[in-house]
Amino acid sequence: MVKSELIQKSPVRILEKSIEGGLKGGNIGVIASRKGIGKTSVLVQLALDKLFQEKKVIHVSFVSHTSYVISWYENIFTEIAKKKNLDGVMDIHDEVSRNRVLMNFNQETVTIDQIIKSLRTMMTDGGFKAESLIVDGFDFAKTDRTRFEKVKAFAQEFGIEVWYSCTMVGAEPLVDQNGIPQVIKSFVDLVSVVVLLEPKADYIHLTVTKDHSRVKPEDLSLKLDAKTLLIAEK
Repeated sequence: MVKSELIQKSPVRILEKSIEGGLKGGNIGVIASRKGIGKTSVLVQLALDKLFQEKKVIHVSFVSHTSYVISWYENIFTEIAKKKNLDGVMDIHDEVSRNRVLMNFNQETVTIDQIIKSLRTMMTDGGFKAESLIVDGFDFAKTDRTRFEKVKAFAQEFGIEVWYSCTMVGAEPLVDQNGIPQVIKSFVDLVSVVVLLEPKADYIHLTVTKDHSRVKPEDLSLKLDAKTLLIAEK
């Protein structure tokens, strides 16, 4: 399969159609689930979809060293290339690596202002005009509205879309009647898209519970394969 066909047939196109054409620049999206369900895999696949389109991505991790994040990209890329019989694999792999920057922060010791300063330096002084910011391993139980107001302002300033993973923890119910995680309810108005991952018998189900101005659970007709963790149509 050639790269253009891979992009056209990506299951990410189904997600985009379900959320008014995509997350889009200036907006924040959240992939939420219990721990260990597949959030990082989804984020990496969203990032790879941009990278396949020769767009730039910054991936920020709060829990893992960059070598761990690289292994996720390598594994998911290999699975996609093998499953789709991708042509020119090594050239595409090199292109993906060139257009991706990995950053690692400790949430306990660095402020959001410091992080935004680093990102701004990367995108302006460094000339790395990223279209997507991927944020993995962030602890939503240790944040507040002010932080997300600053992230939203940054996203709008640079026209960049921001995807977070969110581990839902605490007392049941973990989501409200509309499927919005309790841990983000105090600032959910700053979040444009929420996608829940729910484990089933032999796959992981994806549901959109916030779609820009709409708050209503909607079946995406997408799933994560339990073995490969690749996004696929049902």
